[in-house]
Amino acid sequence: MNIKKSLALAFSAYGCFLFGQEKIIDTVYIFDSQMNKVKRFHQVNTISPEDLKKNSTNLSELLRFQSPVYIKENGRGAVSSPSFRGTTAQQTAFVWNGININSNFLGQGDINNISLQGYDQIDVKAGGGSVIYGSGAIGGSIHLNNTLDYHKGFHASLFSEAASYSTFNNFVRLSFSNDRLSVKVSGNHSQSENDYEVKESQNYINRNGQYNNSSFNLATAYKISSRHQLSWISEFFNGDQHYPVFFESSTRTKYETQNVRSLISWDWNRPELTNSLKAAYTEENFQYFGNIDQPKSSGGTGKNYIVKNDFNYFITPKWNVNIIGEFQVNKGEGYESGISQVSRNVGSVAGLVRYFASQNLRFEGGIKKDFIEDISSPVLFSFSGKWDAARWYHIGLNVSKNFRFPSFNDLYWQKGGNPDLKPETSHQFELRNEWMIAGIQLSVTPYYMRINDMINWLPGPAGYYEAFNTRNVESYGIESRIEYEKKSGKHLLKSVLGYSYTSSTNLDTGNQMVYVPFHKFFGTVDYQYDLVRLYVQGLYNGLTYTEANAKRSEAIDPYFVLNAGLSGTISRYYTLGIKVNNIFDQVYKTVAYYPLPKRNYSVTLSINF
Repeated sequence: MNIKKSLALAFSAYGCFLFGQEKIIDTVYIFDSQMNKVKRFHQVNTISPEDLKKNSTNLSELLRFQSPVYIKENGRGAVSSPSFRGTTAQQTAFVWNGININSNFLGQGDINNISLQGYDQIDVKAGGGSVIYGSGAIGGSIHLNNTLDYHKGFHASLFSEAASYSTFNNFVRLSFSNDRLSVKVSGNHSQSENDYEVKESQNYINRNGQYNNSSFNLATAYKISSRHQLSWISEFFNGDQHYPVFFESSTRTKYETQNVRSLISWDWNRPELTNSLKAAYTEENFQYFGNIDQPKSSGGTGKNYIVKNDFNYFITPKWNVNIIGEFQVNKGEGYESGISQVSRNVGSVAGLVRYFASQNLRFEGGIKKDFIEDISSPVLFSFSGKWDAARWYHIGLNVSKNFRFPSFNDLYWQKGGNPDLKPETSHQFELRNEWMIAGIQLSVTPYYMRINDMINWLPGPAGYYEAFNTRNVESYGIESRIEYEKKSGKHLLKSVLGYSYTSSTNLDTGNQMVYVPFHKFFGTVDYQYDLVRLYVQGLYNGLTYTEANAKRSEAIDPYFVLNAGLSGTISRYYTLGIKVNNIFDQVYKTVAYYPLPKRNYSVTLSINF
């Protein structure tokens, strides 16, 4: 029975999506079992592996050009962090196959130390999601997801790129599956001298900007029976990242990191009931070298042991109950940070109830309580509704309370850590509108968010920076997206255009938050004729303040960057491509003092068999 027919029967018999998912899981296994449920109530933008190739340099570039997230990057390939809806990097959750992987120490993810390759899809979800995805999911979440297929036989692929500044990027993937076993193995290596120049910006040279990183991924799943399945996925990442310096005489620094992630899952599936039991281990190791010729000057090791159970049951065809329980042991040990050996236990219980009034109207309500050792955490909630009012108009409502508990650095860094910190909390409201007319899909989402007790590092009375709950932030704006696709014979035209307006105000000063642009446009137009493909990609970023006093003279001016690529497929298996980045040679930056490259080029080869 094919997937479409299975889905049609499921909707007909039960009037809901989750029974259809039980049919799909026989063909495609998704490690993040919650993602398909989330997509029924929230807007999630998915970046496919094919779209990933348009911005294959690093994850920062991908998110900059293909999502509404603002990415601040201290020079290409260096320290990089996201801003969702006017929030900070600590208020963005990075989720690997359903597991939150934000750093124990920083409470955030360093984007350029997260591998870009090796995922089957990258999902970008704006808005709070702490009920399902935990601490940090305040402004939004970025999901790095893997899937496994059955009945596909043997497949292999290679992607290789050579680009300006002695940049090389190689990715290989092998997979095999039959009716009971599925295995996928992949590896990636990227390196660059990264020695670009921007003379118009005070004769900037990206000295000491080189980087290299490697990753290895292994995933497998085995059907014990028609109802039971065991699966395992692991990822290993090693990175060496040098930090740019302004002068030849400056002391050169670098940062090294080694990350391990491993997840085992037992899934039990019946038409009215599913249960997914997961055990995971994640580890982060990092070393900072204040002088690259000397031993490390600081560093740390963080380890997380995680057990998570996701139980989903249909009481009746219209009523669904979902209970998620999780327990973690977080451990950390710092070097030259004052953090000796620290450990904390973190548990949570979440309950969600979904009501499917009809195929066109559905609701979801959730509540969650976290139990964090030595920290008092709030009760969280979420409510979502989706109404397909007409074939051409859908409307969705989301209200939620979300939070972030303090990181190990916030609590224990010496000097300055504060063990009395409270969690940050936020309340959020959004109203999503979607129109589908003549092949055009348009979504417009106004939102409002209030964040209380934001953790801020400020000069203290003792003369050094300390962590305090001092800041309250109010953020509101609009996110919009328009998509169009038209196929005629051998011609295919696709376009995705996005615009976001963000007002994010520090209520203590009345000023716009730093590194939060008021306006951002992004978009891609693809044209394909037979085996030849052309795409054009653009990004406009509005005025962006870099100082808390909103000083115009120190702000980043608006800029527009345009990229273009051309590729052709030969003999079905080989695809050659060329790309020009920053066609108009724009001088631009996302962080003060660190411009990004002007016009540059890349050549790619893809082999699939």
